[in-house]
Amino acid sequence: MGRSGRVTLNDVAKASGVSRATVSFVLNDDPRQTISAATRQRVLDAAHDLGYVVHGIARALREGSSRIVVLHVDHGMEGNFSRSYVQGLDEELAEHDHVLLVRHGQGAPQSTQKILDAIAPRAVLRLGEVYMQGVEPPEDWENGFAANAALQIGHLAEHGHTRIAMALPDHEFPLTEARLRFAREAARRLGLPPLERFVVPRPREASAAAVEAFVSAHPDVTAVAAFDDDIALRTLTACRDLGRRVPEDVAVIGFDETEYGSLSTPALTTVHIDAEILGRIAARNALGIDSGGLAPVPGHIVARASV
Repeated sequence: MGRSGRVTLNDVAKASGVSRATVSFVLNDDPRQTISAATRQRVLDAAHDLGYVVHGIARALREGSSRIVVLHVDHGMEGNFSRSYVQGLDEELAEHDHVLLVRHGQGAPQSTQKILDAIAPRAVLRLGEVYMQGVEPPEDWENGFAANAALQIGHLAEHGHTRIAMALPDHEFPLTEARLRFAREAARRLGLPPLERFVVPRPREASAAAVEAFVSAHPDVTAVAAFDDDIALRTLTACRDLGRRVPEDVAVIGFDETEYGSLSTPALTTVHIDAEILGRIAARNALGIDSGGLAPVPGHIVARASV
């Protein structure tokens, strides 16, 4: 173009032969304006040819917030569920001209607030927040987190296991209590005895010692439902180190499938959860857009050799 500096609305207006206001209406997709398809396309073509980029700060001042949505993913929440959730959230926001910023771990409240003040986000979300508050959505036992937990216990019950233990991490993660609560309720609904529980810590030697102590004290337990695939793989390794056969002596099932489960010996049976649609629903809710027509995808069992 033979010029330097930022391309402005005036530049686009001059190139497309319309007013600056018309350019603004088109680029902001203002639903209150009636603009012909030909004019709209001429403005879009001019903006594209000039390399026009929306001025984020100016738009944030005009709209009252930026087009950024912030998602907090607490430590211990990373996994296939969170990855698919983030993918759906990110893609849906992008389709509506918004950007996703993901913060991992536990940031200091002061630093987090500074970031939020600086970017003035459209919305701030926290993965799994509803469960951390002890709230269970009414549909949860149909296609939500509780239903996925019930899949895990139900699969063991279908294979004849009645005495089941829940293997937990050695650090309290945000959803530990929710997972344990759902598993226990699933067992109760199936008419099974109350679930036992034990912790499988790091490192490898500690895992083996914990598993040995538990199974020695509870010889009637024939199956272990793990908090996630990581805990399940620790349990599998401990059983192998102790000379206990899986699944002949004890069955082991994971949760929130990772690729590593298919590489273990025996290969790990687990629960696969696809949360992409949940991410898309969250995006629409954050933007005030109707999420009708979007329904969560039910989880399913990935049956391998450990059960």
